[in-house]
Amino acid sequence: MRKLKLEELNRASVDEFKAQDKLPVAVVLDNVRSMHNIGSIFRTSDGFAVEQICLCGITAQPPHREIEKTALGATQSVNWNYYETPLQAVEQLRRDGYKIIAIEQAENSTMLNEFTPAENERYALIFGNEVNGVSDEVMQNIDACIEIPQFGIKHSFNIVVSAGIVLWDFFAKVTK
Repeated sequence: MRKLKLEELNRASVDEFKAQDKLPVAVVLDNVRSMHNIGSIFRTSDGFAVEQICLCGITAQPPHREIEKTALGATQSVNWNYYETPLQAVEQLRRDGYKIIAIEQAENSTMLNEFTPAENERYALIFGNEVNGVSDEVMQNIDACIEIPQFGIKHSFNIVVSAGIVLWDFFAKVTK
């Protein structure tokens, strides 16, 4: 087996990427503190062609050297907005027609493997702070909560791993 060379991957340019169809998902970062996590989520969001990222509260904004270390240019391709509070982002996304979903461990959450995205629906997926998770005020304003099944002794995945798992799952279910 031979690895493909970079020029064989036929990647879209930034302009082509911005014009292509997107996964009907907005990623909301609720007070994410690590700039490496933020950059990695930009890169993952580029990989799955999400519609936008909403950076909220203490979540750092591009341009920043520490974000770019892991984003590797994805801050140029993925549309993003900054909101002073995550609740402001949630309210705007709701007005824009998104269904608001927290990715969190909570009472009455739906396991990711049991969740089926509705056809022609747009989703705002909220990923919380690395220590405190999705903020309580946001949890009071969601339409649903999705939990990633876990089977080990740890109580959570890293936010970037969670984003990768959930975005892949949405991509696989929406594009089948």
